[in-house]
Amino acid sequence: MKQKVEAIFEKGVFRPVIPDEITMPEGQPVRLLVETMASEQDVLALATRVYDGLSEREITEIEQLALNRQDFFGTGIS
Repeated sequence: MKQKVEAIFEKGVFRPVIPDEITMPEGQPVRLLVETMASEQDVLALATRVYDGLSEREITEIEQLALNRQDFFGTGIS
């Protein structure tokens, strides 16, 4: 059986964020695959680098394309 459970690692122990989500008996052996979640700071740092290396002209073109989505996929259909 597989369950996806969000947890916090504290004092050497994984603590479920919502304990009632776990539907198994106490003492049940499990195998954990730990995947860290991006923090708000990680997401903001990535967002600040989105235009790195681009000229002002390229940035303006990208933003204009994003704002003018009538023909976003180039299909000619509005």
